[in-house]
Amino acid sequence: MISTKGRYALRVMIDLAEHDGAGCIPLKEIAARQGISKKYLEIIVKELVDGKLVAGVSGKGGGYKLCRAPADYPIGEILECTEGPLASVACLNDGAAPCPRAADCQTLPLWAEYDRLTHEYFYGKKLSDLVR
Repeated sequence: MISTKGRYALRVMIDLAEHDGAGCIPLKEIAARQGISKKYLEIIVKELVDGKLVAGVSGKGGGYKLCRAPADYPIGEILECTEGPLASVACLNDGAAPCPRAADCQTLPLWAEYDRLTHEYFYGKKLSDLVR
């Protein structure tokens, strides 16, 4: 399940994309337009900055802006930046220890297919697809 953090991160990224070219956008403006607490957005934007999805500028005229063109952001990348891996079960996470039951697990193919479909869906959609 995608939490509010992931959903709000998408809203922030869409807002920045819709105002791309306007320079840095103050977080208070994004919060007001999106109807989201500025304090909560500070947490989300920090993760987006740490993930190198947005750039932040301090001081007068500061705010946030996209690091790339909206068409260069897969939705899956944004969600994984704020939500963590989209894997449905721990044994399918990247870097997970090999599961001793993998060879006998009757449900593993189900989860693997679900994860493949989820990955293809979210990585097949771009931020630009969501911008009006």
